[in-house]
Amino acid sequence: MGGSGKSGNNQRKPFRRRDKNNDGWQNSQQNQGKKKGGDSYRVDKKRGTSYDRPKWIPVKISADPLPAPDCSICGKPIRDIVSAVTDKTTGLPAHFDCIISQIAENERIEKGDTVTYIGGGRFGIVYFANPQDTRTFKVKKIIEWENTGNRAEWRQSVADRYSLT
Repeated sequence: MGGSGKSGNNQRKPFRRRDKNNDGWQNSQQNQGKKKGGDSYRVDKKRGTSYDRPKWIPVKISADPLPAPDCSICGKPIRDIVSAVTDKTTGLPAHFDCIISQIAENERIEKGDTVTYIGGGRFGIVYFANPQDTRTFKVKKIIEWENTGNRAEWRQSVADRYSLT
């Protein structure tokens, strides 16, 4: 008994690539999702119906520079308006770090706690048992900061530069 140590007769057929000229697998994959007119459509597997996909229209990039308003907390200009946060009291843009420091001043922060942005216009006081290992944490308090249903006017003008939806 010699060989590779496997028992049994393991004879597989070798993989064969289909011919590109053959009207087989590759052509059927290319034609899938096409109407006779050339427009693409999608099939909803749950309903079993097809519907037209909306065409993506790229946003025309404006030549105007992004606005650089002053921070409503520290008064310095905001150079990166995309990362700015709406000030809860005034509704004007503020530096992200200014908001973090304002929350840290107003909330009780214990050892191991950190003020963190948790998404959706919310901040949280997060406890890390081991600050070097940020995989395990506990959210102690959630602070609703921005109202996602009512977007600030300054944010709308910035968002319109990147997306029309």
